[in-house]
Amino acid sequence: MGRPMLRIVFLGPPGAGKGTQAAELARDFRIAHLSTGDMLRSAVSERTPLGQEADAYMRAGKLVPDDLVLRILQARLGAPDARDGFILDGYPRNLAQAKELERLTPIDRVVWFDLPEDVLVERLSQRRVCPLCHTVYNLATHPPKVEGHCDKDGAELIQRSDDQPAAITTRLRVYAQLTEPLLAYYRQKGNFRSVDATGTPAEVAKRIRAALA
Repeated sequence: MGRPMLRIVFLGPPGAGKGTQAAELARDFRIAHLSTGDMLRSAVSERTPLGQEADAYMRAGKLVPDDLVLRILQARLGAPDARDGFILDGYPRNLAQAKELERLTPIDRVVWFDLPEDVLVERLSQRRVCPLCHTVYNLATHPPKVEGHCDKDGAELIQRSDDQPAAITTRLRVYAQLTEPLLAYYRQKGNFRSVDATGTPAEVAKRIRAALA
């Protein structure tokens, strides 16, 4: 008898650790780790028709529309590595996206990464990003081997403008407003689990596995 299908959504504010946990868990479960940012970058770099459409919005400094993100996601769900399941990292971001996602695929578990705002601000203000490969580092918990430079390509790391403390507070408030209806939606479906995302990555991983059991 084969493994049951695992279709998981990780939700939580910026800096909650979703990407780190999703990557590790997806490897362990041998399922796909689906990040909307990675999917968009991949579609653009591969010059797929959907990627070219998304690139036009991104070059113009505009947000990629929900319907286009959904079509890119739909194409990605058809890839061989997603057939046994997936962890969707940071999507949906609002109630409308959740309803559209449900038309594409059933969801078995929704895991909410719960952290206090002060912890999030501290984490995000320590975040640095490689401008070439987009690897994310944290100066406190996951620093680069050589200070200020990416482990993979040696590029000088940058701090994004929206990772400044004042911008972070605004981002978190906007995110909370958008996600409140989304969390209520998943709670009433019975597949919602809230996980304390404070502590070390290993401690958080243990809580997530318990929530998925």
